[in-house]
Amino acid sequence: MFAKLLIGLVAVLHLYILWLEMFAWTTRGPKVFRNFPAHLFPATKALAANQGLYNGFLAAGLIWSLLIGDPVWQRNVAFFFLGCVAIAGIYGAVTADKKIFFSQALPALIALVLLLIPG
Repeated sequence: MFAKLLIGLVAVLHLYILWLEMFAWTTRGPKVFRNFPAHLFPATKALAANQGLYNGFLAAGLIWSLLIGDPVWQRNVAFFFLGCVAIAGIYGAVTADKKIFFSQALPALIALVLLLIPG
């Protein structure tokens, strides 16, 4: 049960990232990404929107996993999308900002571990 709650929270986080990168990049983005020069936000708006779309796909996959009736398929789909989130979060932490590990990768990794616990 806690695994499903965490999956839902990770999905909501990625919906927020979708909104931020696709629709609020030039307004809210500079307040969130303070280490990124403000003058680059307008120039990178299309790139950010593309990233936001990918975050939306991750959220959709996680939400889908919560709606699957078959427990084996539900676990497999959740495992796949959580793995994608974890890998993306680790890559982001290594290449962009270490805080990404804690905000994105760690919750996904914890949910993956919880999915491995029989119950």
